[in-house]
Amino acid sequence: MDLSGIRRHASRSLAGRREAAVLAPVIERDGDAHLLFTKRAEHLGEHPGQMSFPGGGREPVDRTLTDTALREAREEVGMRPDEVDVVGRIDDTRTSSAYAVRPFVGVAPDREYVPDESEVAEVAVLSVADLTDPANYESERRIGHPEYGDHRVHYFHVDGYTVWGVTGRMVVQLLERTTDWRAPPDPDRVVGPEADFPI
Repeated sequence: MDLSGIRRHASRSLAGRREAAVLAPVIERDGDAHLLFTKRAEHLGEHPGQMSFPGGGREPVDRTLTDTALREAREEVGMRPDEVDVVGRIDDTRTSSAYAVRPFVGVAPDREYVPDESEVAEVAVLSVADLTDPANYESERRIGHPEYGDHRVHYFHVDGYTVWGVTGRMVVQLLERTTDWRAPPDPDRVVGPEADFPI
């Protein structure tokens, strides 16, 4: 996983939504790159049970969105800001819950991270090799969504977890900028906006 491309990339801005930030932590384990995800607690009002990167909405105490990402990583999994090397960011993205999210990429140590049970059900560290394995990836084009129109949804199925939605889009961009993996040009299927999600 080559993070040099992340350092040079400038993110576009999304206006008109509440600002938020996430941290995509890269962890080296047994000589291989991994990404740390959280599984959101089931009682949360937004995206319960979904896989995500640590993160959340910008608060008045945050001088920058980098501060937001680092604060949220500390609160959610106990990752200290001084142990993260933030190397850059990927494109801002919007969510269905009216946020504009800025994803930062940072290198973090391989150690135990403890989830804050009020927000996080589990911490999952998934290998980049598994995320880029074609057998673990699928996508679909959803047509006719009332807000997003036609759009593609990506799914990564690794170790019993499914990374999808906004986080899936972030993973696609991160992998395409740091590895030789590319999302296939065509989705596996085309479905309507009300189709069940394969998770």
